[in-house]
Parts: sequence; structure tokens; C-alpha cells
Amino acid sequence: MLKTSTATNDNGTNKVSECNVVDESPSQRQREGQQPPVPVPPTEQSTADEICYDLAQFRTVRVLNNNSTHKCVALLGHFGNLSPDKQAIVVLEKRAFTETEITTACTPTQREKIAPSESEPERANVGEKAVPAGSERTFFTSSSRLHKEFVNDVYGNFLCTVDPELNRLKVSIIYPASEKHIVKHTAQHRYMVDETAERYRNITLPHLDQEQLSLEWLYNVLEHRKEKERILYEDPCDENGFILLPDLKWDGKTVEQLYLLCLVRRRDIRSLRDLTPAHLPLLRNVQARGTAAIEERYGIGASQLRIYLHYQPTFYHLHMHFTYLRYDPPGTGCEKAHLLSTVINNIELVGDYYQRATLSYTLKETDKLYAKFLAAAVEEPAAKRVKTDLDPSQ
Repeated sequence: MLKTSTATNDNGTNKVSECNVVDESPSQRQREGQQPPVPVPPTEQSTADEICYDLAQFRTVRVLNNNSTHKCVALLGHFGNLSPDKQAIVVLEKRAFTETEITTACTPTQREKIAPSESEPERANVGEKAVPAGSERTFFTSSSRLHKEFVNDVYGNFLCTVDPELNRLKVSIIYPASEKHIVKHTAQHRYMVDETAERYRNITLPHLDQEQLSLEWLYNVLEHRKEKERILYEDPCDENGFILLPDLKWDGKTVEQLYLLCLVRRRDIRSLRDLTPAHLPLLRNVQARGTAAIEERYGIGASQLRIYLHYQPTFYHLHMHFTYLRYDPPGTGCEKAHLLSTVINNIELVGDYYQRATLSYTLKETDKLYAKFLAAAVEEPAAKRVKTDLDPSQ
């Protein structure tokens, strides 16, 4: 049974309440779409910003997505010990292997002769305490048990029971979950749309004004009210500054899966569509100082990083993603990711490029924005319609 509880100290850091059994996550914040705090009954919240999550109390309503490729599942349900009329999304994800875990156990003498692996530099772990020599956990110990499925000549298949410490799941919780959160985590058909400059002004922009998710979690980070201890690098300049910290998708430890999020300090840039030559100093600053900070901390050079913006983004405050080229996270496809270097080059060539360009991306079939594109396609004169038909039924 897993129970977690977080509360906020005066300095903005998280503390653990008495109801906690295991809580190793520095934050329960859901970066891509957290709603602002709402009043809750005493059974749900004993002090401000404090919620006890108990997986034994979670009741599944339906499976939103079961992704075998990424070894994760998203579940919709509710917590019996919290408000029964509020929905919750629980995402369970199997963790990646680390080089420490797959290294055979060795004696102290042998350990001195082995150079640290790429996933183990002291600077690699965000907020992690050093593990005493000799206490490293690995799959290759007597605590691992093989259960034979079959053996045929030199080939054998087995199931393996390992040390529970090596078999943990990454758990993300969104509570209370809005309809937009549910749509985001639900497996659906996707369709490509071509957003012209005119469609952006007439369809997308009004939609953003109506459907924007709360950015309170983001302002908490920028103003150091939350997660100050997780910040990897910060440029405090109001005009060109930014904060760099681990993305929610990354455990902050496995360097092979490095995934950092850059939040710019300016609040007047929503997305790629707003970028002009006036923003080039900001973009270049993020590119130069962000890569330098990562190389200093993790030893990964700029040529090994993928730096990109999403369009459409999940939340509308300009942000960028830094990922290791050895890792292929979701959202790096050509229909969503725009390399920062390409964005800078496009603006250098044509100053109003992103105010004029047609940008193509995918939308889920239940996305309200997709429904608006479908309706607009029906109303447009035939001569103005794009060649790619938006209607999947035809």
C-alpha cells in the first residue's frame, strides 16, 4: 500500500505529514495542466495544500490508455477516502534500467578499478543522497529468483523476481482531474490539421482564450513558491531569463533519459506563433546558457541534446524541452516538435515567419479544437479549403 502526503512549509518546500508511509517525490504537481487549488472537506484536507493519497483507496472507473511501448498505463477513477464526486487520474509507469542496477556486484577492491558509468556521476542525481560504497543494489544478487518458462538447448526463457527496491513504479496523480486532463490521457485516434495564419486567428486563438489550463503551478515555480530545490539553473533576467528544471517525465537520476523543462520568465509569449525578431535574444540565451548548464552538470554536450518547442503545446506559456539524443520520449515527432535552432533560423530569415506560416499538427478526435476545425472546414468555400480533408468519415 502506498500512501503519500505533501504539505508546504513557509519556505515553499514540501514536508511530509504523519499520514505518509512512502513519499520520495518532491512534488505531486502535474506540470502539463494542473488546476488551481480548490476548497475541500476536512476528510480530504487537514491543512492547506495537504492531501493524503492512498492507492488502496483508489477505485478504477476505466483504463484511459495502456501503452505497451512506453510501459505505462493511465487509469481514471476516484479515491474512496477523498471526495467521491471528484475524479482522479493515476498513471503507472515502469522505470528504466540504470547502469548501476545492471552491473554485477563486486568487491570494494574491484569497485575501485571500475570507472563510474555514464549514469552515475555525482552531478547526475537531482537531490539524491550518495549511496554508501558496497550498498548498491543490482539484479545480479541472491535476492533475484529465476522462474523457468522453458529451456531448449542453449536458449532459455525465465521470469525473474527481484529486490522490491529495484522493481518500483513511477506514479503520477492528477487530482481533481478535469475533462481536459481526461482527454489528454485517453488513447484516441489522431488527425492531422493544417493551421493557416487565418485559421489561427479565427479558430485557434479564440479557442485558447476559452480552454487555457491554469498556469498557477508554473508561476509557483517562477516565483520560488514551489520546487525551488529542483531548479537546475536560473537566469533571473526579466527580459531574457529562464528556469531549467527536471521535467515530470524524468526521474532526475537516469541520465540516459535526461529530460529537462525550460520555463521562460516572460509571461507575454504563449507559443511559437507569438515569436518575432524581438525574441531572438531570449531564444539564443536559452540555447547557449541552457546547454552550458547541462554540460557542466551532466557532462552532455550541446551536440548530444535535442532542444525543441511543441506546437500545439499542452500549456500556453513559452517553454522548451531539453532531451538527450539517446532517449526518444513522446512528443519528438515532426508533427509536434520544432527544433529551437530551426525556429531561430526561420525568424532570422523572415521576421514574421510564425505569424504567416501554415503549421501542421495532430489533434485527438475528441479535442474541442478539432471539432472547431471540422466545423470551419464545412463552412469554408471550396476554393479556400486545404487539400487535406479534415473529415475522417470521408
